[in-house]
Amino acid sequence: MTSVSVCLTLILPRQFRDELFDYLGEQTDLVRGFTASDAAGHGNGVRLQSTAERIKGHADQVILWIVLPRNDAERLLDRVRASFTGTNLVYWILPVAEFGTID
Repeated sequence: MTSVSVCLTLILPRQFRDELFDYLGEQTDLVRGFTASDAAGHGNGVRLQSTAERIKGHADQVILWIVLPRNDAERLLDRVRASFTGTNLVYWILPVAEFGTID
């Protein structure tokens, strides 16, 4: 029986972008690839770190999506929690009905 695929979404301040990308690149046993984009964080839980962010009214963030088996997502999330404590990283996990590549 194969594990159910999920999409692990990670959002954190853009200042940690390169560190997170490097970190995920080292997790070759769990991460085969990911998609990332810049994002603008809004809401009560968002920390506006700089004067520029306070003027703009949103936090500069990066968002990543990683599709992987549920068990691997939980293992990766445990690692990320340990390595990115205090960064205000936000995450969620959603089921993936289908995943593939059209080549």
